[in-house]
Amino acid sequence: MLKIENLQVHYGAAQALFGIDLQVAAGETVALVGANGAGKSTLLKAVMGLVRPSGGRILFDGRDVTGCSPARMVKFGLALSPEGREMFGDLTVRENLELGTLPLRLGRSETDRRMEEVFERFPKLRQRLEQKTATMSGGEQQMVAMGRALMARPRLLLLDEPSLGLAPLVTDEIFAIIHQLSRAGTTILLVEQNAARALTASSSAYLLANGRIVDSGESGQLLGDPALRRAFLGAASEQRPEASRLGGAGLTNIRLEKPRMTRTFMPDFKSPEELHAQQLAGLQWTVRHAHEGSSFYRQSFEKAGVGPADIRSLADLEKLPFTTADDLRDGYPFPLRAVPFEQIARVHASSGTTGKRKVLAYTQKDLDDWTDFFARCYEMAGVGPLDRVQVAVGYGVWTAGMGFQLGCEKVGAMAVPAGPGNIDMQIQFLVDFQSTVFCSTASMALLMAEEIHKRGLADKIAIKKIIYGSERSSVSMRRKISELFGGAELFDITGLTELYGPGTGIECSDHDCIHYWGDYYILEIVDPETLCPVPDGEWGEMVVTSLRKEAAPLIRYRTRDITRIIPGPCSCGSLLPRHSRIKGRSDDTFKFRGVNIYPSSVDNILSQVPGLGSEYQVHLSRDAGSGRDSMKLVVERGQGVDRGRVPDLLKETIHQMKKQLLVTPEVEVVEYGTLPRSERKSQRVFDTRIEDDIV
Repeated sequence: MLKIENLQVHYGAAQALFGIDLQVAAGETVALVGANGAGKSTLLKAVMGLVRPSGGRILFDGRDVTGCSPARMVKFGLALSPEGREMFGDLTVRENLELGTLPLRLGRSETDRRMEEVFERFPKLRQRLEQKTATMSGGEQQMVAMGRALMARPRLLLLDEPSLGLAPLVTDEIFAIIHQLSRAGTTILLVEQNAARALTASSSAYLLANGRIVDSGESGQLLGDPALRRAFLGAASEQRPEASRLGGAGLTNIRLEKPRMTRTFMPDFKSPEELHAQQLAGLQWTVRHAHEGSSFYRQSFEKAGVGPADIRSLADLEKLPFTTADDLRDGYPFPLRAVPFEQIARVHASSGTTGKRKVLAYTQKDLDDWTDFFARCYEMAGVGPLDRVQVAVGYGVWTAGMGFQLGCEKVGAMAVPAGPGNIDMQIQFLVDFQSTVFCSTASMALLMAEEIHKRGLADKIAIKKIIYGSERSSVSMRRKISELFGGAELFDITGLTELYGPGTGIECSDHDCIHYWGDYYILEIVDPETLCPVPDGEWGEMVVTSLRKEAAPLIRYRTRDITRIIPGPCSCGSLLPRHSRIKGRSDDTFKFRGVNIYPSSVDNILSQVPGLGSEYQVHLSRDAGSGRDSMKLVVERGQGVDRGRVPDLLKETIHQMKKQLLVTPEVEVVEYGTLPRSERKSQRVFDTRIEDDIV
C-alpha cells in the first residue's frame, strides 16, 4: 500500500532523513521506533504532505504522491493523528471531529454516521461532545485526535506518538483501540518512542536512528535485538531511577544476557546525608509515578488530600496514607499496578495457603534491582564466585527460590537449586556437591543440622555459611544450628513478597543487627495502635516505602512485623542503616514451619467440620531437646454433639488442616463451654516457641 524509496528531507541546510526505504502492506501494522530527534515525525509529515521531500519517492497504491498536499493525501485515503494531538482548544469535541472530514466535503448525514463510528471506538467522547477540548485531559484529547483522523475513514492511518505524555493506565486504553483497529483491518503506520509498546502492537518494525534506518524485521524478533537494546535501553542510574521507567524507548521489560559479575553491589553513597538525598529523590519519583500510573494510589492520595507536589522533604512521608495487605487482596490479581501490562515481566505471590494471595508484578528493571540487591546480601555475607550455594527454599509463584538463585548467579557463585524438603536428597547434595552455603528457613536449617548430626556427617560436608529467613529464631536456636553444622556462620536475611521478595536486608559479619537497603526503600517504625512514629531504638511495626519499584510501588505499607531501628554506625563499618531481627507480629498471623497462618483461616476450616464448636486455641511450642516446632489445636465440640463422635471429629479436623494449610497439628476436642469466653477479643494463639532473646 505504501512504499517509500530513498526518501530525503532537509530543513534548510540541515538534513533530517537520509535515504529512507520503507514498505507497509495492506492490513498490516508497521512500527517506526526511535529516540527523540531520530526523524520519526518528519517521515510521517513527509508522507502526509506536511513536509516536502528533497529527494526520493513516496508511492501509495503504486501512485507517486511525492509532494502532494495534505488535503489530496486525505482524499487518497491517508489520515494523520499528529504528535502532541494538535487540538483546537476553543472548539468542542464535535467541531474537532468534523474537521477530519473537511477535505472530503461530506454532507451532514454522512458526517453524523462517521461520528457514530468514532463513538463506538471512543464511548467517552459521546459524553463530552459539546465540551471544549482545551478543558480535557491528555488521554481524552488523544482520543479526539485519533477520532478526528478516523472520521476520514482512512485506508492508511498514521499515528504519531499516541502515548506521549499519557499515564500508563490511559496508554493501556489507547493501545487497546490500536489493537482493535488493526484486527478490523485498518492499515497503520505507528510512530512511537516507547518501543515496547510499538513492537507489541505491530507485526513488523523499522528502527530509526539519526535519520537512517538501522534495522528492520518482525517486531517479535526486534524485541530481543541487541542493536535495538543498545540504542534505546535508556540511561537509568541509582540517582535517576525515573530514566528507566520507559528507558529511552520503553524497553524496561527487555531481558538482557547475564554476565558473570565481579563488581561490588554495595551502594555508592558516602554519608547519611547523601543517602537521605537519594531517598528524597526516590520518594518524589515514587509518589509521582504511583499517582500517574496507579488508579488505587491516585484515589488513595485524593482521599488523603495529598499529591506529588506536597512531597518536598522526607518528613512529608507522614502525609501519605498507609497501604495494607487488604489493599493488595482487594486489588487482586494485579494490585497497585502502575505500568502497562506490556512492561510486566513476571508476577510472584505470597506463601499464603487460603483465600486470595498477595500478588505483585515486576518489570524487568524491578527484577534487575532485586537481583542486584540480593547479590549485595551474598556480598555482605562473604559469598563469592568460588562458593557453591544450595538453595533449599521454595520455587514457583513464591518469591524465595528465584531470588536466592538469581542473586547467587549474579555474584558468580554456583547455584544448586535443590528446593525445599526431601532431606535425603539435601544431605546427598551437601556431601556430593560439597556445597559451601546453605539457604533455607530457620526450621529447615535446624532439621538439617539435626540430621547431619544424627548421621555423623559433620566432617563430610563443606558448609561454611547458612543464610536463613522467613521465620523468627532465637539466639539459642542459632547457636544449636551452628554447632550441629560443624561451626557454620549464620546470616539472617529479611524480605517480603510485597517488597520484591527475600533479600531486602541481611545481618553483617558482626552479627548484631540487620542492614537494610535504605537506597531501595524507606523504613519507618510506628506504634501499631496509634500509627504514630516511635523514636529510634523503640520497638514498633515496620512500615516500608519503595523508592524504585515500577510495576507495583509500595507506599507506607504496613508489614505487621515488629522490629526497631538501631541508630548510629555499625561496628562493621557499613553506612547502610540497621534494624533488629524481627521480634514478632502486630496482627494475629503466625508462622509455622514456613507457612503463614491467619487465625481466621483456622476459624474457617473448623466451621466446615460439622459437630465442632466455634471456640478454639492454637498452642505453638518448641521441643527443648530437638528444637522442633509443634502445634496443638484445642477445639470444643458443638453444643449437644455426642461424645462418641470425637474420633471422627479428630480425623476430619486433622485432614482439613493438612489439606488446606499444609500443616498437621495435634488436635484435642474438649467439652462445649470448656474454653474461656471474654467480652474482649479472646486470645486464640499461644506461642511459647521463643522464650530467650532474638538479638
